[in-house]
Parts: sequence; structure tokens; C-alpha cells
Amino acid sequence: MTTEISLKSLTHGRVLKIALPIMLSNATVPILGAVDTGVVGQLGQAVPIGAVGIGAIILTAVFWVFGFLRMGTAGMTAQAIGAKDRGEVCALLTRALMIGGVAGLGMILLQVPLFWAAFQISPASVEVELLARDYMQIRIFGAPAAIALYGITGWMVAQERTRGVLVLQLWMNGLNIGLDLMFVLQLGWGVEGVALATLIAEWSGLALGLWLVRDGFRAGHWRNWMVVFDRVILRRMASVNSDIMIRSVLLQIAFVSFLFLGAGFDDVTLAANQILVQFLHIIAYGLDGFAFAAEALVGQAIGAKNRPALRRSVLMTSFWGVLIVVILTAAFSLGGNALIHLMTTAPDVRAEAQIYLPWLALAPLLGVASWLLDGIFIGATRTKDMRNMMIISVCFYGLFIVTLLPAYGNQGLWASLVLFLLVRGITLGLRYPALERAAE
Repeated sequence: MTTEISLKSLTHGRVLKIALPIMLSNATVPILGAVDTGVVGQLGQAVPIGAVGIGAIILTAVFWVFGFLRMGTAGMTAQAIGAKDRGEVCALLTRALMIGGVAGLGMILLQVPLFWAAFQISPASVEVELLARDYMQIRIFGAPAAIALYGITGWMVAQERTRGVLVLQLWMNGLNIGLDLMFVLQLGWGVEGVALATLIAEWSGLALGLWLVRDGFRAGHWRNWMVVFDRVILRRMASVNSDIMIRSVLLQIAFVSFLFLGAGFDDVTLAANQILVQFLHIIAYGLDGFAFAAEALVGQAIGAKNRPALRRSVLMTSFWGVLIVVILTAAFSLGGNALIHLMTTAPDVRAEAQIYLPWLALAPLLGVASWLLDGIFIGATRTKDMRNMMIISVCFYGLFIVTLLPAYGNQGLWASLVLFLLVRGITLGLRYPALERAAE
């Protein structure tokens, strides 16, 4: 576990050592989404593509409500490392696993009202909704594993053990892709096969994750219940996690509404947007590598009360983040059409997706600040700022939707999403000086 946080220790090599495994591991997530879309796309119909897309985004949105577990665990663990409090580091792992298990079981028990609410919001066609429901009824049983893995991932990121995160993601997503190909293309199980592949991969991932963090269980700190249930720490954790949860809910409302509003046009537009969203995820997950590096390094600097190290951590992670944005933007601008053709054989979906491809060049350029500042504020556990700035940003997003969607249709929908990313970066940037002043 890395414990030193000083100007001398903050090198480009250290940043890349944290970020590159995260970039590789995160890149497998949208690649998995692309494979999910691609295997059902080989059926040559828009409905299965839309069903997998809308079912996956609903469950991802609901699961990511508990994304606070990864972010809160990462920030608080990094600060405990900076303060050299090993007992609290281990206690945070125990708390994360307990929260993940309880939350996942709750989702299984509440699946009927959850699915009902999701489909009340969704304007998808009857055919898409029926297939999406079949998909979700299988995948929901992976909720305890999926949510607990957020905590495990955050705990490892805070300790800069991102190679372990890479191993975990490669295993899960590699297994998932292999099962996708077997269940759908060989056995012909369709949408249900995609869901079953993900369910198996999530539970096997939890088993591997527990093995990777086994050192957290070797000492007795993890079961020191006086520390685990310390009221002061629990209150702080509840405050941090509730702020992040509100922020995450609002963020998911924005992205889910984007897909649902696109579904209001027709199934072809829904499928086209789903394909392009996979590209946007690849860009976002690439940037997350440096946002995660910021979480670890900024958190450790805050825990050690080292303001110069905080500033250097921010500058170095931001430099690499901007560089990767330029590279990814160029890659999708030049190769986007070819990727669309790989992901679907449906001519109408191909043509529709190509119309909106230019937005994939603007999104990362205008949204880079929002992704990087998220990592900085998570590491500093400045979660009230994250919550409040997200509220402002979502209000702007609603204004953009009301103004642009009626006038420009799906073009207006994409414009609203890109402007939302820009506003997020601006609002968080305005709060950064206060974050730095507090790091003393």
C-alpha cells in the first residue's frame, strides 16, 4: 500500500501507474456493452438492440445509485491512508461490503415496483419493453455482487492497486463476452442469453474481488466492531454517501432521460443512440483512469494535510486527462463509421447513427473538465459541492431539453447532453478554489 504523498513522490510515472490499468479495465466495460449490442445486432432487427440497450441502462442506472459506495470508499480510504490510519482503512472495507450486500438484496425484493416505475417512465414500444423485462428479471439477481464490487473497487483504487482492478475487470468482462457469444450466437438464447452471461460474470467477479482484497482481512481491524460502527465515522460516511447518491441519481436521470427521450422517436433512433452512447462510454471510461488517479492522490494529500501535493496531483492528472481526450476524439472522428458498421447489420440503424456521429467529437472536448473534477472532488470528499453543482447542472439540462428538443428533434437531444457536460465542468470549476483553501 502506498503511504507516501509528497511533491517528490508525485511523478508522471506514478500517475500513469495508477491510471493506465484503470483505462484498460474501464475500456472493457463499454466494449462489453458493444458486444452485447453487437451479438443481438446480428439478428438484423432494431427491437432486440433496443431491448438490451434499455434494459441495461435501467439496471445500470439503478445500480449506479449505489455508486456512492465506490466513490465514497475511495475518497475516505485514500484520506485514511494519508493519515496513516490502518484500522480505519480495513474498517472501510467491511462497511462497504455490508452496505453492498444489504442494498443488493433490497433491490431483488423490490424488483417488481422498480421495474414498474422504470417502464412507466420509458416510452419504448411494446415489443422492446417485453424483451427488456425478460432481460432485467434475470440480471437483477446479480445486484448484491455488482454493488459490493463498487466498494471493493474503490478500496483498491485508494491504495493505488489498480492492477488488481484491471485483473478483476478483465476476468469479469472477458467471461461475459465469451458467454455472450456462446449463449446468443451458438445456443440462440437471444436477449435472455445476454442477461445470463452478465449474471454469471458478476458473481464470479465478486469471488475474485474478495480474494484480491484478502489482505484487508488478515489483521483483526476488519472485524473490530467498535471501529466499524464508530458513530462519528458512520455519520460522516452517511453524509458523504448521501451527497454522492443524490448526485448520482441526478446524473443518471440525465442520461436515462436521454435514452428514453430518444426512444420516443422510434426504435431505429433508439438503437442508433444506443450505439453512439457506447462510444461515449469508451471516452468517459478512458478519462476515468486519470479521474481515479486524482481520487487516490488528492485523497492522500488531503489526509496528510499537504496542500502543495494536492495542487501537483490536480495539475498532473489534468494534463494526462486532456491529452487522452484529444487522442480519443481523433480516433472516433476518423473511425466512427467503421465501428458503427461492426456493431449492427441493420442498414437503417447504420444510417441513423452516422447522422449524429459528429456529437462524439464535441462531447469529450466540452466534458473533460466535468470528468476530471469529479475525481478531484471525490478524493477531497467535497461531496456537498458535487451534490449542489449537479443540481444546478441538471436544471440547465432540463432547460436545454425544453428549448432544443422540440425545435431540433434528436439533434437537439444530443446538443442538450453535450451542453450538460459543459455546465457540469464550469460549476465544479468555480468551487475548486474553496477545495484548495480547505486542504490545510
